[in-house]
Amino acid sequence: MRTIRPTWLLAVAISAAVIGWVVTELTSRASLALPVLPLSSLVTMGLIAVVCLILGLKVRRWRDGNRDRVLDPLLAARTLVLAQACAYAGAMLFGWHAGILLDQLPTIGLRADLGVIWQIVALLSGGVVMVAVGIAVERFCKLPPEDSEPTPKPRPKRESHGEEEFA
Repeated sequence: MRTIRPTWLLAVAISAAVIGWVVTELTSRASLALPVLPLSSLVTMGLIAVVCLILGLKVRRWRDGNRDRVLDPLLAARTLVLAQACAYAGAMLFGWHAGILLDQLPTIGLRADLGVIWQIVALLSGGVVMVAVGIAVERFCKLPPEDSEPTPKPRPKRESHGEEEFA
């Protein structure tokens, strides 16, 4: 499994920002409400981040030598996938709300109530937290290299005739 690439997170955030900006332009032209998630979604974002962090700490504890219990490899793999999903979802939510905020920046001086702007800032912060937790938990799941074993030499490639063996 590959690690999270920061350039992909940035690409997701920028793409979501562009889409969020376009959708905000279209909804404002149609006199519709801003397409902002409700503040209650922060609870969901927080729960996802906390569960991801708890599972990641469990894997990190095992990795650092506290091996009282056997670590299920499937749990470790699922924790890694959850961490990556958390980071990408955070980048998506951050980008979406950044695009909306960019559209609304010229109107801040004209607004009597800045409640929706603070709501957008809170959701931006939630996205940043999700990305940070995802990256941290992914690093918790990384095993250090073994120094005691010599590195295995690569096996020579064999020509295949349609019948392969699996480990």
